[in-house]
Amino acid sequence: MSASSDQQPVIAVDQMGKRFRLQRSGTRTIKAAMLDVVRFRGAGKNDFWALQDINFQVGRGETLGIVGANGAGKSTLLSLLAGTKVPTVGSIRTTGAISSLLELGAGFHPDLTGRENVFLAGAIMGLSRRQMRERFDAIVDFAGMHEFIDQPVKHYSSGMYVRLGFSVAVEVDPDILLIDEVLAVGDENFQKKCLQKIDAFRRAGKTMLVISHDLSTIQSISDRILFLDQGRVEGIGDPRDVIGRYRALARSRQTSGYEREWGTGEARIEGVVFEDETGRETDIFESGAKVRCRIRYQAEQRIEQPVFGFSMADANARLIFGSNMQIEGFSLPAIEGAGEVVLELQDLPVAAGHYLFSFSLHSADHRTNYHRLDHCFAITVTSASQFEGVCRVPCAWSASTPSGGVG
Repeated sequence: MSASSDQQPVIAVDQMGKRFRLQRSGTRTIKAAMLDVVRFRGAGKNDFWALQDINFQVGRGETLGIVGANGAGKSTLLSLLAGTKVPTVGSIRTTGAISSLLELGAGFHPDLTGRENVFLAGAIMGLSRRQMRERFDAIVDFAGMHEFIDQPVKHYSSGMYVRLGFSVAVEVDPDILLIDEVLAVGDENFQKKCLQKIDAFRRAGKTMLVISHDLSTIQSISDRILFLDQGRVEGIGDPRDVIGRYRALARSRQTSGYEREWGTGEARIEGVVFEDETGRETDIFESGAKVRCRIRYQAEQRIEQPVFGFSMADANARLIFGSNMQIEGFSLPAIEGAGEVVLELQDLPVAAGHYLFSFSLHSADHRTNYHRLDHCFAITVTSASQFEGVCRVPCAWSASTPSGGVG
């Protein structure tokens, strides 16, 4: 869903930019400070543009996910939409009441109790004390804070902050809800409750903007995705397409500096296509899945007994595994002209993350390297399993009772 011409958008951002003035370090005299005011009255070398040329609209009832690397400007954008910051240039127009959960403990006074902070949040939202009393029990129930609601929030854990903050943000029944990454602080059960509440919010026709590094979740709950990179809009549109662009850019930056291409050139690897077990071209795989690599080559002359090889490394180019046709007992008599060989990796046992692939084509005696592409291809692996390290090794625990012990 997107804001259409026949529907007035509830959020409209037009040519918006936000500039911050970087402070100089060290002690300065009053004279130096006054000179700086004059010198940097306009745009200057101490200026930092956190956001530039931001343009988008959000329709009523739409959920817009926001993705980008740390420092891309995501949190600054939500702060501007919430009204806690003002744009340097351009305009932001919103329609309806806005509730936000932008950072841990934002809006909570540490010396006030949870109860007092709930009513304070309502007053800031423009709700009367009677309206907040009607919502109070639902807020406390959702947050699971009955035992602690009358304790000062400065004694709360980070998870308690998030639970109460999220509960207040949704139960005040805003027209627009802004949620930053803070949901990642909550435990798994609370995250499920939050996702259920977000789904109910969507069904009620509310508008949401959500920041998250959990790409699977944000893709599933969003109607569109806004991709910010270095303070600018890199893409906006279909969640799968935009997240694919985001992942591709992240991988390209991770491989930068590690790639190397070399060889004598009598034969070349023209390209590599990654496929899942259904034959669909992709560069995103679930841990434990099958990965098929179609390696396309071009041989300028007939080459007897060529050997194709590969290796897999982590995002820092540290070797995880490597093999070739010889090691696996496969013989290719000769190649000439264009062709393709297929490599299949069974039950990929690695943790979630980005991985770099290298491919090689060399002679059977390893003396001639026709073409090598080191760390030039990347895939992303997702995983629901949690474990330490890079590779998952199947394991099981058991216990035995010592002889003479009590069973």
